[in-house]
Amino acid sequence: MNARTYVVAVLLVGGAVPVGVEGSAAERLKVGVISQQEVMEKSKAGKRALETMKEFAASRQRIIAADDEELKSLERDLKAQESGLSEAAKREKAEQFRVKFENYQKRLGDFNREVQAKQKELFDEYSKKIDDATAAVGEREGYTAVLDLGSPTQLRAVIYSNPAVNLTGEVVKEFDKRNK
Repeated sequence: MNARTYVVAVLLVGGAVPVGVEGSAAERLKVGVISQQEVMEKSKAGKRALETMKEFAASRQRIIAADDEELKSLERDLKAQESGLSEAAKREKAEQFRVKFENYQKRLGDFNREVQAKQKELFDEYSKKIDDATAAVGEREGYTAVLDLGSPTQLRAVIYSNPAVNLTGEVVKEFDKRNK
């Protein structure tokens, strides 16, 4: 195992491990881990941001639900009146329904894109803030590296870490200090 592979293996395992360096005394490599997701969910500013995002998505969902109800009502009316309408009137009502349905689908797609863009914007903004708070904690406590634990839906670089090297709680405190 070459030196680079050894360092990567040490980083993946986490903790403080002596690393031999040619020509110098052994140094201590101090590695910590955090969960960015937990920082967002447990910090005051993160909770506020997530609540704002949730309200934004809910407002869009209410509009879509109202549009959906309008379409269902229009469809029920169309079926109820179908037998008493001339062919031209049926075509006209069917065309109105088709146009409303297409507008509904377009709005649904637009809202989904808006919500995704807002989520990305929030993630980008808060990732930077979490990185800054993590760097402050890492520097203050003498860590060589701090890795993100990731989540089941993300690529995880850390398979195992000792709970003693989890800095998430300290990063939440630092994050709250910096983002009131």
